[in-house]
Amino acid sequence: MGKHRVMIPCDEATRLLSEAQDRSLGAGERTVLRMHTWICSGCRQFGAQVGFIRQAMKGFADRNDGHENDDGGGDGSGDGDRRGPPGRDPS
Repeated sequence: MGKHRVMIPCDEATRLLSEAQDRSLGAGERTVLRMHTWICSGCRQFGAQVGFIRQAMKGFADRNDGHENDDGGGDGSGDGDRRGPPGRDPS
């Protein structure tokens, strides 16, 4: 008979949650992951955080597409604007 597990450990669940960001999981992987995250609040939270970070980075990348040097520095280093934090007088 095949290798069928009802419950997977947290390390495997977090690996699958991470991999799901880059590839489609198989039906068996999705099923055991859903079962695990239904029971495990820590892995459920990890999945939410990974999804949030991915969306935030995608939004950041989309916003900055083709605008690598818009920081005023011209070289992408971010040193072009030396005024300091807003509301602070540099003199």
